[in-house]
Amino acid sequence: MADRQAPDTRRSGASETDRLLVSVADGSHDAFARLYDTVAGPIFGVARQILRDPARAEEVTQEVLLEIWQTAPRYRPEKGHAMTWMMAIAHHRAVDSVRTAQRSSERERVVSRQDATPAFDDVVETVEALGEHEQVRSCLKELGDDLRRPVLLAYYRGMTQAEIASVLSLPLGTVKSRLRRALTRLRHCLGAVR
Repeated sequence: MADRQAPDTRRSGASETDRLLVSVADGSHDAFARLYDTVAGPIFGVARQILRDPARAEEVTQEVLLEIWQTAPRYRPEKGHAMTWMMAIAHHRAVDSVRTAQRSSERERVVSRQDATPAFDDVVETVEALGEHEQVRSCLKELGDDLRRPVLLAYYRGMTQAEIASVLSLPLGTVKSRLRRALTRLRHCLGAVR
């Protein structure tokens, strides 16, 4: 296990979070406590952004942190930053939670739909909302990867500009500039679509 820590500490660009996760993989409870304090907020932010329910986001945050503790040995520092790895786990767990809730909700709707016909207004609102989501997706696809990634991290994962800079290994000013340009292009694209 000492072999695992040595390359990580020499790897250029290794952050404190990377080193903590390697120590957690080696079984350090102290490192996990420090890692918990560092990443619980950003993980909650990702879960909250996706779930829109603070109570469920807290549950998912705890599930993610438990998963990080259990799967830390799978983390490979040479393949990327620890924060990126952990945020991916958080995102997947939150999305799974949404899908589970949607399946449950859909089962309930199917049962209640047997006797009820939806009101016209509900159908119109649903169609309009789906159309708006599709327009946003279409406009996002038109952005280059360098502009799309900061937008996705900020608005779909709930990361701050500083966290995005860390995850993408970019200066904070570059992240701010890319977000401004991306939002300007999205505004024009969405304005042109309507």
